[in-house]
Amino acid sequence: VQLQASGGGLVQPGGSLRLSCRGSGRTFNNNLVVGWFRQAPGQEREFVSAIRSSARYSDSVRGRFTISRDNAKNTVTLQMNNLKPEDTAVYYCAAASSLIFSTFVDQGKYTYWGQGTKVTVSS
Repeated sequence: VQLQASGGGLVQPGGSLRLSCRGSGRTFNNNLVVGWFRQAPGQEREFVSAIRSSARYSDSVRGRFTISRDNAKNTVTLQMNNLKPEDTAVYYCAAASSLIFSTFVDQGKYTYWGQGTKVTVSS
């Protein structure tokens, strides 16, 4: 699976962005977990959200971010609302087959990675 992330940019605090992860080379279905991770400058990459048939969120984004998938379009979308400066990072999408819910957060379980898209939240 080849993954292409897009949608990053510069936004003011409180604003919104929508990130997209489009896959090719394999049809998306609900056996494929697609996740978003992010890496801020000087920090380790961390889990943000992932979806199979159900979604999981990190505590830091729950209630502000919404992940969804459109298997017909091989696309997973991360809608990010009420953005904060601490959301500034490079966001990566990743995919893996047949993960169980408890392992969604483990980036080592993901087989396929896209390039990052940069999100900057600043006034």
